[in-house]
Amino acid sequence: MIPDRNAPLDPARTAILVIDTQDGIFNAQAEVTRPHFYRSARDITIPNIARLLAASRAAGAEIVYTVIASLTRNGRDRSLDYKQTGFHFAPGSPETHVIAELAPGPDEMVLPKTSSSLFNSTNFEYLIRNIGLDTIVVTGFLTDQCVDHTVRDGADRGFRMVCPIDGCTTDTPERHEQALSAFKGYCRQASTDELVGELASPRGRGDG
Repeated sequence: MIPDRNAPLDPARTAILVIDTQDGIFNAQAEVTRPHFYRSARDITIPNIARLLAASRAAGAEIVYTVIASLTRNGRDRSLDYKQTGFHFAPGSPETHVIAELAPGPDEMVLPKTSSSLFNSTNFEYLIRNIGLDTIVVTGFLTDQCVDHTVRDGADRGFRMVCPIDGCTTDTPERHEQALSAFKGYCRQASTDELVGELASPRGRGDG
């Protein structure tokens, strides 16, 4: 039976994925160099992810974080794209820490990645299949880069992908909207309010 793309979230089958919400990406310098990204993340995206995480924890959904972090001090393990772009945070460096507003819980996984889609540089798929999940809610930074690539890769790998349209952001409003339009065929798109409401429903709480 083919699952309904627009079916409400079932926390027992769902992973909330939080992409690259780390101190090396969202920081005081970004307020100057990437003003739209910083403001939209501060005022909209981060508060919405925090609400989604709270609802997910209450409902018992799995939560997984990914951060840009090399496995070697000089970053020789990075993808070619990350080398050319200059993305490199040494393992264990302060830049790899998830921002305090979205801090992981004590039993939540944080996976280092060195590619746009974590499917290509982590064992995320292996872990999610081991846990028995088939739905992935993709949040974080950036809508038109790592979020986009992850949504498409997950769909091709047989996962039901969901993207809260106000739970991700990028450098301009135009880039955000264009990305959502480009990958909408690969996922369900919904508001954070919708998803939080589904997680808080009797089904979401596991009450029946």
